[in-house]
Amino acid sequence: MLRRFHHTQPESFAFSEENRKWAEAQITKYPEGRQASAIIPLLWRAQEQEGWLTKPATEYVADFLGMAHIRAYEVATFYFMFQLRPVGTTAHIQVCGTTSCMICGAEDLVEVCKERIAEKPHQVSPCGRFSWEEVECLGACANAPMVQIGKDYYEDLSRASFETLLNDLQDNKKPLPGSRKGRFSSEPESGIKSLSEMARQKDEFSPAVSLAQSEGAS
Repeated sequence: MLRRFHHTQPESFAFSEENRKWAEAQITKYPEGRQASAIIPLLWRAQEQEGWLTKPATEYVADFLGMAHIRAYEVATFYFMFQLRPVGTTAHIQVCGTTSCMICGAEDLVEVCKERIAEKPHQVSPCGRFSWEEVECLGACANAPMVQIGKDYYEDLSRASFETLLNDLQDNKKPLPGSRKGRFSSEPESGIKSLSEMARQKDEFSPAVSLAQSEGAS
């Protein structure tokens, strides 16, 4: 898929004072002369500051790291985590549409996005606050279906719980990331059993128990 910067661009970009200090600290994590290794976190921070990754922001980060602009363009246009066009000011919703999520109901989530945000992906809602897209696997297959908003994962979604999530965002509430079924991480819906089963098996099949059983049999 060909990815290009949006035709409408701001005139300039500069990190806020807080983000500039953060960026300078990131560079210190890398050996002398290897500051270009910080390109991805700095581009991500620029995207967080403006809401999407603009061409001036990409060039600013390149200059900040002493890189040729084309090298920064290559990174920005290669990774789909970077939004090269304006997105919703409140939330850009990435719906995982790969196999596990598709089987478990991702198509319902896409329909909600079409009904409530915009008919097509990457279109901004009439209010300007929301946008959406379908993406490839986000690595939460055991908690399908799920969406990513910024850095946060919202998992085990249904049409109803996704509607509630959008309502909270519309009301300027910060939904708690994670499972909508109350699971922790990727534990089974029925709760964790592996440790209790291991303890039971340890008692049942321990050498002491086996010895006692054999002595009793004799």
